[in-house]
Amino acid sequence: MSPRASQGGAICPDPDQTVSTLYRAHHAWLAGWLRMRLDDRHDAADLAHDTFIRVLQAKQPPAIREPRTYLATIARGLVIDLWRRRALEQAYLQVLESLPEACHPSLEAQALIKERLIKLDRMLDGLGRKVKRAFLMAMIEGASYPVIAESLGVSVRTVGDYMARAMARCCEMVD
Repeated sequence: MSPRASQGGAICPDPDQTVSTLYRAHHAWLAGWLRMRLDDRHDAADLAHDTFIRVLQAKQPPAIREPRTYLATIARGLVIDLWRRRALEQAYLQVLESLPEACHPSLEAQALIKERLIKLDRMLDGLGRKVKRAFLMAMIEGASYPVIAESLGVSVRTVGDYMARAMARCCEMVD
């Protein structure tokens, strides 16, 4: 692909060409870096692919001074997402195992439940452990604010603040 002219007449590199060059120069390194952290070549290949998709999806391609640091930062976030998703799936499977088989939802319903759990986890990400726990206790377990406050070692008012923060985050994510 050829360079294109910017509004001021200067030549700017084509963003697709930049990503292509980045991919050719660093894909093998990134896949190896991920393989060492995940101990699974298939997961490593998937996350290396996903890393470059994130780079492509960036609204404005950044000026990358340290490409490996940049790619590793993106990949590290994807690894954390993978581990978090697997932990949620494992917790869900443990709950399923504790139920009588007649109470198990269909495979389709299970997939939808997992998808919603992952979406909820993303919505609450960054709020802090106590805020997340308060929200989940209230919404999933149906616990009252006084019960949550006692469990978390905080005041009932603090639980109200936690719930307001969690609800605000959920509303932001829905918009």
